[in-house]
Amino acid sequence: MGIVARQSIKGSLANYIGVAIGFATTFFVLTDCLSSEEIGLTRVLVDAATLFAALAQLGTNSTIIRYFPYFNDGKRNHGIFGLSVLFPLVGFLLVTIVLLLFRGEITGLYAERSPLIKDYFHLLPPLTLFVLYITVCESNANVLMRITVPKLIREVGIRVFNLVCYLLYGNGLIGFDLFVVLFTASYGVALLLNLCYLVSLKRVSFKMDLTPVGRHTLTEMIRYSLFMTIVVLANNSQLLGSLFIGAKEGLALTGVYTIAFFIANVVEVPGRSLSAISRPLVATAAKDNDWAEVSAIARNVSLHQFMVSVFILVFIWINLDALFDIIPNGDGYRDGKWVVLILGIAKIINSTLSIGTDVLNYSKHYRISIVFVLILSVSIVVLNYWLVGAWSINGAAAATLFAYLLYYAGLLLYIGLKLKVSPFSLAQLKVAATGAGVVAAAMLWSHIVTPHFHEGMAATLADATVKTLLLAIAATTILYKLKISPHVNAIIDKAIHRHK
Repeated sequence: MGIVARQSIKGSLANYIGVAIGFATTFFVLTDCLSSEEIGLTRVLVDAATLFAALAQLGTNSTIIRYFPYFNDGKRNHGIFGLSVLFPLVGFLLVTIVLLLFRGEITGLYAERSPLIKDYFHLLPPLTLFVLYITVCESNANVLMRITVPKLIREVGIRVFNLVCYLLYGNGLIGFDLFVVLFTASYGVALLLNLCYLVSLKRVSFKMDLTPVGRHTLTEMIRYSLFMTIVVLANNSQLLGSLFIGAKEGLALTGVYTIAFFIANVVEVPGRSLSAISRPLVATAAKDNDWAEVSAIARNVSLHQFMVSVFILVFIWINLDALFDIIPNGDGYRDGKWVVLILGIAKIINSTLSIGTDVLNYSKHYRISIVFVLILSVSIVVLNYWLVGAWSINGAAAATLFAYLLYYAGLLLYIGLKLKVSPFSLAQLKVAATGAGVVAAAMLWSHIVTPHFHEGMAATLADATVKTLLLAIAATTILYKLKISPHVNAIIDKAIHRHK
């Protein structure tokens, strides 16, 4: 797990730099420069583009990871990069044709409550193209065990580009039309940076050589890619929440949901790095039918995902009221408080258990995943349709949570019985208990200590900072003493010895 740890730490660092920029941008620039309706528009465009990009992939990104061991020669890897570019291009052309043919029907769904969608629908195809090939580049970097730079581009680069757009519009230097165009173009810049980085590694080539796989394996690759199209689309189905809210509740509430989504999204930030670097290892072990190793990887990844995501949500939750107190127009977004908690729990579940999806997808039983994918997809659509109308934005969050519970219950039962792989361990119970203890301590703090702080932003920040630091130190000490993770303990020991 050495390379996993190194690349995960670097990738997580990139993620958290992005989180810091995203925090400042979202809560002190975005809420100040854009109205909730304008925020809702950008969210609907990005989420729709991400869903269409997932469809246009034709499963290529999963195929790259699963079959890279067959192409890997330590040099140009027989042009698997060229293959990964060609397939999504076909998918993008098909998606674009569908968007153009059904433009009227799609915009009609938003005509009454979200008329801005019609005005900027023409930017959806190029945005889909940019999002599509950003993910293609990232998958190629993943199999080369080089995730840090692509993470910097996605988590830092795009946020910085977007920040510039917000400031230009918020200060009246550009109109809203140009703002949306530049916002879309920022993803194009990110794509160019990814391409330049991959080329600089000198391990990618557009010249495809399929001799290492043979005819039978090539046929299997194509079938696998087409099959994974549905799987990848389902994995992005949580984005349907904003689309349903935009159609049924309007862009203003979509903007409130967006801010809450951004807050909850921090929960799974570290999981992206660890998942990205662990997938090639799972694929290699699965190829060798070493299911004991796969199970060990799954438990290790799941534990660390759970540990980090639980404490991120805990510290978000105990400081959430303070956050709404200090951000511009914070009272207007306070209705998203319960969305943060519900989505945060859903993201803990997804971050912790998503390794199970990888295990099944890289096994010979991957076709059965269509059953679980259908459960997830149908649940997301039906629950959003039902719950958004009943509970508004809280309903969209609850739809995601309930759908994940159904999906992972079936998936983990299957891989446990069929492959003898389980991501669970007793250490996770200790983590959960510690997290609950932190929440209880924070509640006591709010009743005993907080009243002694004066009113005002400075006092609110001071209270939140002191509380968070003390509870974070306490939680870290408990986890260290319990020896829940040898890897985490080793990192802490190394940090302690450096400062002696």
